Parts: sequence; C-alpha cells; structure tokens
Amino acid sequence: MLSVLSRLSRPAALAVCAVPVIGLFAVAALAPLPFVIAQPGLTADVLGDRDGKPVITVSGAPTRPTKGELRMTTIQATGPSAVVRLPQLLDDWFDGSRSVLPKEAVYPSGGSDEEIEAHNLKQMTASQADATSAALGYLRRDPKDVKVELNLADVGGPSAGLLFSLGIVDKLDGDGSGGELTGGRTVAGTGTISADGRVGPVGGVALKTQAARRDGASVFLVPEAECADAKAEAPEGLRLVPVSSLKGAVEALRSLNRGEEPASC
Repeated sequence: MLSVLSRLSRPAALAVCAVPVIGLFAVAALAPLPFVIAQPGLTADVLGDRDGKPVITVSGAPTRPTKGELRMTTIQATGPSAVVRLPQLLDDWFDGSRSVLPKEAVYPSGGSDEEIEAHNLKQMTASQADATSAALGYLRRDPKDVKVELNLADVGGPSAGLLFSLGIVDKLDGDGSGGELTGGRTVAGTGTISADGRVGPVGGVALKTQAARRDGASVFLVPEAECADAKAEAPEGLRLVPVSSLKGAVEALRSLNRGEEPASC
C-alpha cells in the first residue's frame, strides 16, 4: 500500500487516504449511540388534583386547606429503545433547552420499554410509601391512625419523594404555626426521600429547574449534592435552596416565610 501511495501525486494520495476516514465518519453518523435526548417535562402540584382527584388524600386526622403550590418536576426523554444518532446528538448538544445524557443515567435498569416502565412505576410506588413514612415520622404521627393515599402513580421513578412528603406535612401541619408551608408561593423541587427523611440526588436537575420556572415557581428545592448542576443553568428569578433532609426542607421554607434568607446554591 505504501509503495502504491508513493507513486501517486500528493493530491491523489490524500484522496485515497481520505476514503477510509470518510467511511468511518459515515458509519459513526449512522450508528446508534448510547445516549438519550432530554428536555423539561411536566410539573404537577402535589397539593392539587390529578384527573379530578386530590393527589394527596389524608384520613384519620384533620387536614387544613392549603394555598400556594408544591410542584414536583420531571424530564421528558427519548425512550429506552429510541435510536439516537450522531447528527441529532450534535444538534441537541448545543440546544440550551435540551440535554444529552448517558442512557444508563436515565434508564439504569435496562431491559425492554415495558420492563423499564414497570420498574419506574414500582420505584414510584416505593417512593410514595417512603414519603408517607418520612412525613408522618417527622410530624410524630402514628401511621396506624393516619392513612395517606397518593394519586400520581402514572409518573414513574422516585424523584417526587421529597415533594410528596412536604405536601403531606403542609396538609397536616402547615408551617407549624398556623400558616402555609409554602407561604402562598409556588415552590418546586426534586429529590428522592428515604423513610427516615434523607433526601437523595436524582439527575436532570438543570432541566427540572427550567420546567419549574416555566410553570411559575419562584423557589426550587434541590438535593444538596446537585447544587452545582442546578446552578449552572438556573433560570433567572428562581431561588435554588439546597436540602439534604425533609426537616431541612421544612426549615428552609419556614425561614422564607419569616423573611429570612435560607442557604442557597
């Protein structure tokens, strides 16, 4: 091959060498890549209704009317079996309203579309149970006496756990002094919750802040470990409040209601 190239003119030799390179780029452009394209998804007020039914229903204890909103946030991503190729990936990489994420970061369980959907719904069910345990534990209410039903099973995954817990606290106790936990604001956020009230990271936080601001939120509760991600592309007018526990989230909202400045990202 080298002897053949040595007998060719420089332009001809470059043209010959370019053929396999062009072929490689063509293959790369057509090959499916292990990424998903994500954008801001829906938000839902856990203090409101979903399909004509309250998202949070409490029995066995008196509840209080609530003002303001507590909005759980989501991202909308291409499906686990969707094919993402290089040209699309490059277009979306530079689009500020979208993100390119590793597929395993969004769909860690693998499997078929149906298996992943079932896995996500199972996670949501477990998250709702943990959210109830965390809220009742924080309020020192006996779960044998107080029953909570959560109506948002069609949104998969565990990332609404913190907002569910805060919604239960607001309905049962408000800010603890007769006022609204939200202070009448639209508060959004994300974060998993454990039964003992610890808040965990989720992913897609930057996109979720965009969804929150789009739907009217002025405050966003973000898992402390993801402050940097949230701050990098935070929309103007959205206050980012880091939290690591349900107790810390409640205290941050109470401090806002008193006109104080909680920690920020």
